[in-house]
Amino acid sequence: MRLLEYESKEILAKKGIPTPAGVLVYSPGTISLPPPVVIKAQIPIGGRQKAGGVVEALDQKEAEYKVEQMLSRTVRDYRVNKVLVEEKLDTAQEFYLGITYDTVAKEPIAIFSAEGGVDIEQLAEREPEKVQKRHFSVRTGLPEYTAREMISQASITGRTLLGLSNIFSLLATIFLENDATVTEINPLAQTKDGKRVALDCHVEIDDDALYRNPPLAQKEKDPHRVEGGRIASDFEKKATEIDNLDQRGVAGRLIEFDGNLGLIIGGGGASLTAFDAVQRHGGHPANYCEIGGNPSVLKTKELTKHILSKPGVEKIAVIMNVVSNTRVDLIARGVIKGIVEVGKNPSETLCVFRVPGAWEEEGFKILSKYGVDYCDRTVSIDEAARRGVEKLTKG
Repeated sequence: MRLLEYESKEILAKKGIPTPAGVLVYSPGTISLPPPVVIKAQIPIGGRQKAGGVVEALDQKEAEYKVEQMLSRTVRDYRVNKVLVEEKLDTAQEFYLGITYDTVAKEPIAIFSAEGGVDIEQLAEREPEKVQKRHFSVRTGLPEYTAREMISQASITGRTLLGLSNIFSLLATIFLENDATVTEINPLAQTKDGKRVALDCHVEIDDDALYRNPPLAQKEKDPHRVEGGRIASDFEKKATEIDNLDQRGVAGRLIEFDGNLGLIIGGGGASLTAFDAVQRHGGHPANYCEIGGNPSVLKTKELTKHILSKPGVEKIAVIMNVVSNTRVDLIARGVIKGIVEVGKNPSETLCVFRVPGAWEEEGFKILSKYGVDYCDRTVSIDEAARRGVEKLTKG
């Protein structure tokens, strides 16, 4: 779940990280902040400024006009239904502070640059010496002395060094306490009078951990929180209802297509890999979806039934990466149960099952009982997709 900017700043402020004075505005006549101001579309995606989602206003009349214009716009495929109006600060210097998770090292990694307000990936590729990185333990967090060591490598000293290291350490704490996958301040501004303020920030929470944070989980389920430029179909809305049946895992975040092969796919980027592989081998997906985080048998069963209820869907393919936080037997049980409850034969309806990982032997026993062919981890996602398409084509 990617938080909106104002939601992220609420979390930062609770930890004592300064943010600009601002108000959340839903209509142009409710701006209570004196100009000059910065007007920001609240959408869950980056690149807002380049797309016209961040503008400045020098007086009240201009501010009201630009808020009205912003609220009637679509920015990067999202309809803007709220804007954050903030005081415009005079900055002397801008910095980048970020925490994310290194999936290779399996540890959080802190990233700092004395050049904020830029795309950090491009800067790291172009001038890697300007970006400092350091792993840290989830048990210890990022102590201030470690943050100081990192920041000092950018020739930053004195009060600026102390102030930045304190904020950096707090940002790491936010990352850990909220089960985040990203916490980023870009830029963190140092004003001309020496104050340090988070001008913009970005926080993403692990979807599978949302149940541990009920207030955020509730926001994520709010249908009016974010409005996409594309209106969800009834088929997609029903899938969302299935995902909300209980808090366990993800099973029902779905995008509808016009194909005849239903897909239950997941495993991070593996879902995109599987979807692309099906198309590459001549298949026509009926949907794209995300599944993972150990969803309940009930949710997987209902998702399977829902996908098979779509007119024209003949078979279903289940393809995931090697899973560690999802039980293969529960996925297998849910899919089989869903197929049986709609009156179909699992061996004829389930054209491929490729979910290796935790409890896979138990899962494979369930599939074997119903005569379903399955793939273990020696079979690639691409090959599994090819087999599924081939079986669909042959009928």
